[in-house]
Amino acid sequence: MKSAPSTTESRHWFPRLVRRLFLRMLLAGIQIAVLSAQTAFTWQQIKDKFEAVNPTLKAAQISIDESRDEEITASLRPNPDLTVGFDQINPFNTQPPPSGGPNIYSPFAYAEPNGSVSYLHERRHKRELRLEAAKKTTEVTASAYTDQERNLIFNLRSAFVQTLQAKAVLENAKENLTYWDRELEVNRTRFRAGDLAQVDLDRLELQRVQFESDFETALVNLRTSKISLLMLLNDRTPIEKFDVNGPFEFSEELMPMEEFRSIALANRPDLKEAVQNVELAEVNHELAIANGSTDPTFSVDIGRNPPIPAFMGVSVSIPLRIFDRNQGEKARTQIDIGRNQRLRDAAEAQVYNDVDSAYVTLVSNVNLLRPYKAKYLKLASDTRDRISFSYQNGGASLLDYLDAEKANRDIRLAYLNLIGSYLTAAAQMNMAVGREVLQ
Repeated sequence: MKSAPSTTESRHWFPRLVRRLFLRMLLAGIQIAVLSAQTAFTWQQIKDKFEAVNPTLKAAQISIDESRDEEITASLRPNPDLTVGFDQINPFNTQPPPSGGPNIYSPFAYAEPNGSVSYLHERRHKRELRLEAAKKTTEVTASAYTDQERNLIFNLRSAFVQTLQAKAVLENAKENLTYWDRELEVNRTRFRAGDLAQVDLDRLELQRVQFESDFETALVNLRTSKISLLMLLNDRTPIEKFDVNGPFEFSEELMPMEEFRSIALANRPDLKEAVQNVELAEVNHELAIANGSTDPTFSVDIGRNPPIPAFMGVSVSIPLRIFDRNQGEKARTQIDIGRNQRLRDAAEAQVYNDVDSAYVTLVSNVNLLRPYKAKYLKLASDTRDRISFSYQNGGASLLDYLDAEKANRDIRLAYLNLIGSYLTAAAQMNMAVGREVLQ
């Protein structure tokens, strides 16, 4: 048994305790000042900022504008052709005309000026079909953009959840470290009173290393999560001035799986894109059939043919589609319809797979979180406190005390990690159905 401390030692332990408490209060004040200087963003603010500044989304939006411009090109009519000619010029007919007679020796005496205008008439609604195909292409491009946004929003939501989880784990590490420091003070007092052996106090002091390690690891994870989130936002804000805020909790109420499936079938942009690709393929097939038809060219010409002072004529040019009737494109576009129909079926199957997988993960996390919240958290904390009291009064061993503290720390950390898994699964469900249905 450790002998009682000397009178000098007893006289100096209280000022050291006061100084230690003062330093903690000072550090807490500094931390509060730093946190007050941070800008805390909610999920909706983060999402709005992301949609406004993310360069990947900005680049994808340009493709929609390009597709709309192509609609203008598709709706244009063929340009008419203008032909102007000047025939029967005789540069060698330069003899002087007889006195008082007509100048029949001029190089332009028998010239025949002429001009014609021709226009290609497109039959079988080619222009209308081109325009419809361009509009369908724009719809497909818009759906592809929405699907890309859906995936990026999931990445953003995952980074947001990881930041919230890192904050919760860091706060838990702080609480554990503060609790253990209080326990150390109590046991140091016991040691000074001769109620605790030096080896037991040393083992308790060494245990603090684990709490310090947990704290530093949680701090690094929080900074890393913030860096990832700032990267997605294309933001150069210093980490110390950036923070997020939101509920880090789970909900026990879930809709039936069929409701999630119905929402997904109505909202998934990749499924909508697959359906639109089938419609586009059908329009392209109609256009291929129309392009196999004959388009006549109408012409009107006017000219002069001495001694006829002026003349006018009309003509129609009709290509004979004997060999080339666009057979290849007709066959290709017909096959393309079947290919896109199969892709649509595959996209629908993927929707069901994503929803079902996310739902199973959600249910599993909720089933695990319920007993943690209702029983295990309080049980672990109460057990630790009872063992601590028993140890301080000689009713439990140091090993029992350390085991109880470790069990409590593991239970609380597992609970926080489970909430993070639940929120990530909720984000996965939102991505699976195509819109936010879970917060």
